[in-house]
Amino acid sequence: MRKFKKKLFAAMLLLLASSNAMATDVFTANRTDFRDESIYFMMTTRFYDGDPSNNVLCWDNQEAQKSTKDPCWRGDFQGVIDKLDYIKALGFTAIWITPVVQNASGYDYHGYHASDFSKVDCRYQSGDGKKSGDVMFQELIDKAHAKGIKIILDIVLNHTGNFGEEHFCKEFDRDTRLRNQADINACMIPNLETLGSDYPGLQPGYQYQRRLAMMKNTDGQNHDTHNYWHHFGNFNWDLPNRWWAQIAGDCVDLNTENNTVADYLVKCYGNFIKMGVDGFRIDTSGHISRLTFCKQFIPQFAALGKKYEDKRLNKAPFFMYGEVCARFGSVQYRGQDNLSPYYYTWKAPKDLMDGFDGSQSYWDTQEIYDSGTGYDAKLMPLCEKDNADSPESNNTFMLNGAWHEPDYSQSSGFNVIDFPLHYNFSNAGSAYGLAKSGDMKYNDATFNVVYVDSHDYGPQPSDGIRFSGSDAQWAENLSLMFTFRGIPCLYYGSEVGFRRGSVIDKGPNGPLSNTGRAYFGGYITGDVEASDFGEYKASGNVDATLNHDLAQHLIRLNKIRQAVPALRKGQWTDEGCAANGGIAFKRAYKDSYALVALNGGATFTDCPAGTYTDLVTGKTYTGSTITVDAPKNQGQVRVLVKDWKGGKLIDDGAFIYETAAQHKGGQTYDGNEEAGTTWVDATPLQPVSVSLSPAGGSFRTNTVTVTATLSEDAASGWYQIEGQDKVDLTPGQAATFTIGEGMNFKDTKTVTWSATSTEGKEKTEKVTYTKVDPNASIVVMVKADKAPYIYAWTTGADEKKLTGAWPGKVMNGPEEIDGAKYWTYDVDNVESFNIVLNNGSGSQSGDITGITGDIYLEY
Repeated sequence: MRKFKKKLFAAMLLLLASSNAMATDVFTANRTDFRDESIYFMMTTRFYDGDPSNNVLCWDNQEAQKSTKDPCWRGDFQGVIDKLDYIKALGFTAIWITPVVQNASGYDYHGYHASDFSKVDCRYQSGDGKKSGDVMFQELIDKAHAKGIKIILDIVLNHTGNFGEEHFCKEFDRDTRLRNQADINACMIPNLETLGSDYPGLQPGYQYQRRLAMMKNTDGQNHDTHNYWHHFGNFNWDLPNRWWAQIAGDCVDLNTENNTVADYLVKCYGNFIKMGVDGFRIDTSGHISRLTFCKQFIPQFAALGKKYEDKRLNKAPFFMYGEVCARFGSVQYRGQDNLSPYYYTWKAPKDLMDGFDGSQSYWDTQEIYDSGTGYDAKLMPLCEKDNADSPESNNTFMLNGAWHEPDYSQSSGFNVIDFPLHYNFSNAGSAYGLAKSGDMKYNDATFNVVYVDSHDYGPQPSDGIRFSGSDAQWAENLSLMFTFRGIPCLYYGSEVGFRRGSVIDKGPNGPLSNTGRAYFGGYITGDVEASDFGEYKASGNVDATLNHDLAQHLIRLNKIRQAVPALRKGQWTDEGCAANGGIAFKRAYKDSYALVALNGGATFTDCPAGTYTDLVTGKTYTGSTITVDAPKNQGQVRVLVKDWKGGKLIDDGAFIYETAAQHKGGQTYDGNEEAGTTWVDATPLQPVSVSLSPAGGSFRTNTVTVTATLSEDAASGWYQIEGQDKVDLTPGQAATFTIGEGMNFKDTKTVTWSATSTEGKEKTEKVTYTKVDPNASIVVMVKADKAPYIYAWTTGADEKKLTGAWPGKVMNGPEEIDGAKYWTYDVDNVESFNIVLNNGSGSQSGDITGITGDIYLEY
């Protein structure tokens, strides 16, 4: 009976959810236009720690990480999975996560310093070692989709880090075992064939220059013969030559005009499209020319998106938007269209596209050096010719008070973060005014991704800090973002004003907890279960966070936006809109029509005939002229929807209300929201191997018993005696075997062993055991600058001092080989002995025991 009631209740909930979806344009089941989304942006490593066993320190700034118990690599895929219901409870429908590919730099927790585009970084994965990074990421995508949430992956096309790249310039072998990641020497094994045999002995600054030279030809030699990287080093942030220059020490500029480079990047990131990510946010897009995007990346990613549409939520078109950074607030950046965000939303000219030859055969003929004069004579000027005045469009605007069919014939298929609005979000009025004067520059500004602050910048004038405004200022900006054109995006923690006014990024100078990239997870501990977007039950700190005035404001705004297609996808106009001290505009998308007033009331004229319902108060209005009253407070909003079938949509809150502000209780935390954590801080693991004892050599016996031990952290391994079958080894367990039986061990026997690491890397070596005449001398050879003394003795019943009293005898020699001195001493008529090397006056080695064959030492 209990099960029946439970099933009946679930069915009733499903029916209720279905009817609600119908009232909101079948919102959750039919989101194929990315403008339907609202985005929650997180730095994965700083959001929530789902698996403390994989926490690891960055190489740099380790003392600050230890003192604050805050390892930079802290949040992980499991943390995002664990808090999907939190994001859904806030009402967000999409998550933008920072890059996931394998990184290498001293401070790479953010993911923008790639060393291998083909792999997911080992530090995001589950700490139990049973799930690889790819598997964990696939699990995140699948579980997000199951909750109706889309995944936007941040990708980098413009650059690698400065430790080379696995495919284009392999400078290191990466040991991806977690315990080794905090130690650069343990996890980064130099490829001396590339970097030179002297690389390990160089000072760090010279090591950096050596690494860089292999990619950038900075030492006057042509190492990068295929031109996989750009080598033009002289640039200006405010000129087109920023497309070909290295913007920072950890951002080595890829030659994206080279087909080989572009195709490899598309192949690697295409694997994530195949896994089901719903869109890309493309980092540093403004450092790649529009021509390159239109020729290389946009069509290829779009084609892959179409090919794998079944993997995405609702089979929606693949969405791409880029970071074309344009600081200082003007819609046109520094008077140049081709450096401005809107420029990238338009197609490049066809004649330039046709003249683009990025073939490897062309690049193999070029010798370009990073000297300020290595300017490529073909493609760089071609890209610079792509500088015509940008066209203008009315796709964003209503015409004659109504929606009209947009013209996308000249759209590039690429969208952008709205940097001009972002830099003007010191207040909503400033941002709105800029849109009024500049929206015609975009092909369609309703596709712009809009945020107040981020992991890099805040609004001017203090663009290096997180938005420092009050809750009321935050509410005002958010009310505009969620009702005006564009796709709203919130940076993690801003739902409670987290780290308000903090410097966003200090680099490896002080703890992350003092910056805008602090760890947020303590604020969302506890349980939360979301039954729908904005509908939830919660307990613990996460409940206090969701009860915060700003979080509640976001929940209300998400509900309003999701209920009205005109607010999500609509064109806009301010014609016939008279605000009473605030902001007023109209929105329309096909037959969806809305009147919006912010920070107070407004009068709207020339309204289409119909009944308008205010979603905030439930009041209805008719007539061509409509006046709506509202309290004049920051964040207040009135949304009047034509022919709305319901009444009041949301409860009154702290900023949106009918007559008086309402605040939720339960906003008190448990005192652990800033709690520390633990991290992997152990002795690095040695490379996986099989240890053999004795480890080869010469023997006077007919048989030799050998002990083989496979590394405890290896995945598998084996040994094979010459002429016999392979024998599997168990990690961490010793196995013994005998070489030779009776007189079978006559000359030599080779033993081959192999060990495979958990990340699939195999290491194989051979060891030789040699039978010698029992009466032959055993040779001790020592490499040393000066003649060492040798003290040798035997143990057992027939104990002897083979070299007399301490300190023994001076060794014979030297013999010079390749400039080094070698000293020898022959020991006769014994099967086993021990030695100590010393300088004759106090300095000595430890005991070297059990010598049964020729031995080589350094002293």
